[in-house]
Amino acid sequence: MHTTPDKSTSQASEKVVVTATALVTALGDDIETVWQRLLNRESAIRLIARFDVDRECYAAKVAALIQDLKRRGDRSLLIPLLDRLIDTLGTVPADAALIAATIKSGIDNLESICRGDRAAFEDILLSALGRQIDQSAGPMRANSGGPAGKPVCISASCASSAIAVAQGAAMITSGLADAVLICCADIVTEYVFSGFSCLKALSPSPCQPFDRDRRGLSLGEGAAALLLMSDRRAKKEGRNILGTIRGWGVSNDAAHITAPARGGKGLIQAVDDALNAARIPTGEIAAICAHGTGTVYNDRMELDAFGHVFGRRKLPVFSVKGSLGHMLGAAGGVEIILSLKALAAGTVPPTVGFQNPDIGAAGRVSADAQSIAAGCLLTTNSGFGGVNAAVVVGR
Repeated sequence: MHTTPDKSTSQASEKVVVTATALVTALGDDIETVWQRLLNRESAIRLIARFDVDRECYAAKVAALIQDLKRRGDRSLLIPLLDRLIDTLGTVPADAALIAATIKSGIDNLESICRGDRAAFEDILLSALGRQIDQSAGPMRANSGGPAGKPVCISASCASSAIAVAQGAAMITSGLADAVLICCADIVTEYVFSGFSCLKALSPSPCQPFDRDRRGLSLGEGAAALLLMSDRRAKKEGRNILGTIRGWGVSNDAAHITAPARGGKGLIQAVDDALNAARIPTGEIAAICAHGTGTVYNDRMELDAFGHVFGRRKLPVFSVKGSLGHMLGAAGGVEIILSLKALAAGTVPPTVGFQNPDIGAAGRVSADAQSIAAGCLLTTNSGFGGVNAAVVVGR
């Protein structure tokens, strides 16, 4: 199964631009800080102090947590995370549609309730995320239009926020909206950590994407926001244009409940659809921001898929998860923002943790920052259930 924009109505009718972004990660709360720390090869992955990991059942004890993120009363950690995100975003048009993305929402409150502690039940629901973002953004909404409609929340495993961006762009190209706010967030809790631990997916040391000695992924947490707008409206309002969403593709290979299809047929389909929607040849892709989790199945599937699409061409491929951890439902949103920054800088960041190339990684992945040619950047995410998303961003 796969979906792609309707070419008869979409790409030619409205150009989708990104006019504002915000992110909160374990490496910082603003793009310039996070970008510089990525270039410095820093990693926020360290020993977990939020919950007890000193148990025999946990082989891993590290993750990239936002150290000063604290609960407020009975509310989920997600609430102060979203408030911090919206504070840094700035004014949001009153008529902007809202799409939220998360996998676990306020799962920490479910854990609290199960332990007999007091916690706000409403924070657990996926639908609560959109309402909370709308509430947090309320004071930031400029009085410039009509109602934004009901928020939508997309929960599609680790491709959630990439799909949310694709959905928002599709709303603009189809004429359903001319401004869409995408907000995504996920937090690390013991429930999440123990689940990945049971799957034996966690690395005991900070993850090493695309390295032959990698031992699994490292979890991370964070949030991101992107304000998408039609090019026509952005220019009319004199908005700063950070980049464009050129094309997107979403697929599901339905191969396994947790593992991707060997050979990457689902990801290949998503990338092909994204390139077709963007109406560009493969030669216009200057670099790839890969999902790059550091698991054997994911990394090899991605390299196989990129080899299939791009042939022997050695275009730069990078992963930020050795620095930021895997932010699950927020990963795609953060990585699209970083991809826009990479295009503006003409450089892709180092893949932290990468030392010894796995099969297919040599000449593509690097432990150093790499200069890139002018063009577009492809960013991809894949998740449980066989879901894949690919987004092409441009200047």
